Amino acid sequence: MSTAPNGMVEDVRDKSTPTAQSTGEGDVRVLTVDDQLPFRRAACEVIAATCGFTAIGEAGSGEEAVSEVARLGPDLVLLDVRMPGIGGIEAARRIVDAHPHTVVVLITIEDPDEVEHAVRGSGAAALVHKRNFGPALLRRLWAEHKHTA
Repeated sequence: MSTAPNGMVEDVRDKSTPTAQSTGEGDVRVLTVDDQLPFRRAACEVIAATCGFTAIGEAGSGEEAVSEVARLGPDLVLLDVRMPGIGGIEAARRIVDAHPHTVVVLITIEDPDEVEHAVRGSGAAALVHKRNFGPALLRRLWAEHKHTA
């Protein structure tokens, strides 16, 4: 469950399957990286509610992201563009260079068109707005980019 902007509680569970809580070995292992704890929590709720995906960890900075990817070996990294320290764009470069089979998706609260130029060359598979993040987008991103994992 999640709280919508209008204050109402909304059900974010993936309704395409009878149960959305899957922790099987075949699940896509996801690391969420954002300096804002509320977004990390919300993203982990979405991941947990999406059949076939498992949240394996969180990080609050680009530096932590690089070390957590090395430690946890996620299939997919959701990485905020703007964070203190090296930030998401440089962290994406480092992650993709060291772990080329890890799919990195940059996420932002800004208009993706406004930061797209800065993201080029980062190695990230996609750039998405945080407001669009949900089970359907998570599944689509993985379906489109899993071949690199």
